[in-house]
Amino acid sequence: MKRGRLPLTALRSFEAAGRLGSFTEAAAELFVSQAAISRQIRDLEALIGKPLFERHHRSVSLTADGETLLTVLTHSFDRIGDSLDALSGARRAGTLKVSAEPSFAGCWLVPHLAQFQAENLEVDLVIDADPRLVEFRGNEAEVAIRHSTRFTSWPRVEARHLADVEMIAVMAPSLAPRVLREPLDLLRYGLLHEDTRGLWEQWFAAAGAGEVRVERGAIFADGALVLQAALRGHGVALMDRDHVRDDLDAGRLVQAFDVSIPYGAFWLVARRFDALSEPARRFVAWIERCYPRQKGA
Repeated sequence: MKRGRLPLTALRSFEAAGRLGSFTEAAAELFVSQAAISRQIRDLEALIGKPLFERHHRSVSLTADGETLLTVLTHSFDRIGDSLDALSGARRAGTLKVSAEPSFAGCWLVPHLAQFQAENLEVDLVIDADPRLVEFRGNEAEVAIRHSTRFTSWPRVEARHLADVEMIAVMAPSLAPRVLREPLDLLRYGLLHEDTRGLWEQWFAAAGAGEVRVERGAIFADGALVLQAALRGHGVALMDRDHVRDDLDAGRLVQAFDVSIPYGAFWLVARRFDALSEPARRFVAWIERCYPRQKGA
């Protein structure tokens, strides 16, 4: 198709809808109505003579042709956006925005940032503690740290394994009795939970306590809040071993029983690692060097 006939508006609408998996979210991103998105995509499908989406009752999914077109468009629009940002200076030199899981940000990243800043005085960091996936567009983060119990890759981005997560039971020394005879003794001290109580049930099973129904205990939105509660003696917490290593070494927390359970992994994510800015490259190199598992801890 000749360049002069390219339906750019329709292509932009399709790219947003395909990338987000939703006509509604595409409409919000592009500041138009959902009806406008639907019309543009119908016109595009009529032009090429093939369906790009499968319409379901309350959702849409890309066809194979839609997937092919989306890959080309997303890559092309990203390159155009990067070029415009470079020409306009939209990303200020020396500034790096990092998106991180709240638990990772609060438990490990923020406590260790002074080391990165001491080695990179000219880099100004912006830490966005948000569990949502970023698209790495516009003013969004350039690097993200994500946790997943299932996924090892995500569409249209590159991911590097940072560390596996190993959960252990910890408590403040003031709360810990001299002798814990069996795992079920922990129920007397109150259990702290991140998001759900189900993880403790897995820990008790791994500890040989059988099927334990955990129905009580405070639930917190992220691990950093759980850690603060544990440090203050509010209960027993399941925490990533790497995130409480300093507290264990300093005696602020003690581990209850030599039991751990796997809980997914942390991943470094970027649109393209070979195209990162100099501050982002330095950050990635630093965290791969300093995060505990990377040192074989």
